[in-house]
Amino acid sequence: MAVSLSKGGRVSLSKEAPGLKNIKVGLGWDANATDTGAQFDLDASLFLVGKDGKVLSDAHFIFYNNTTSPDGAVVHQGDNRTGEGDGDDEAIEIDLSKIASDVDKIIFTVTIDEADSRGQNFGQVNNSFIRILNQEGEVEITKYELDEDYSSETAINFGELYRKDDSWNFKAVGAGFNEGLAGFCKTYGVSV
Repeated sequence: MAVSLSKGGRVSLSKEAPGLKNIKVGLGWDANATDTGAQFDLDASLFLVGKDGKVLSDAHFIFYNNTTSPDGAVVHQGDNRTGEGDGDDEAIEIDLSKIASDVDKIIFTVTIDEADSRGQNFGQVNNSFIRILNQEGEVEITKYELDEDYSSETAINFGELYRKDDSWNFKAVGAGFNEGLAGFCKTYGVSV
């Protein structure tokens, strides 16, 4: 049975799924099209950061235009420009055994493309979630559903995958920001 997390909650993936090697991170959402009349385009991105909280290099910023990490451990499955349909809107596959030892955390974010010019924010987005599955058998290990009204935020830090005592853990963050993807890039040291 999958562990359901609330904001700030943590789970040890290594304890929930002993021997875990390959995971799939699924992110999903439903946009309320009647709010702005413009199409929503939400984008999942991730940052592989070291102990200093900065990306190891610009190539460790994974998004729709850079879908694979330098070591091949992380592969973004592509940009879903509409968010239509049930289930995961965007997915990232990760081979935990290939993650470089100097990666301290993997931070998962979702931003709204052109949010300011379209007058869009996460208050107009419903049913947002992040979930982690064991790729072997597609078994869901944990899920975090955002339950706050982010009525002015255009970017959300959904969660963090991190190492502790040689095991992989996940923390549900659910922090909203107003600076979009550029703000995350600045925070995590990506050259833009």
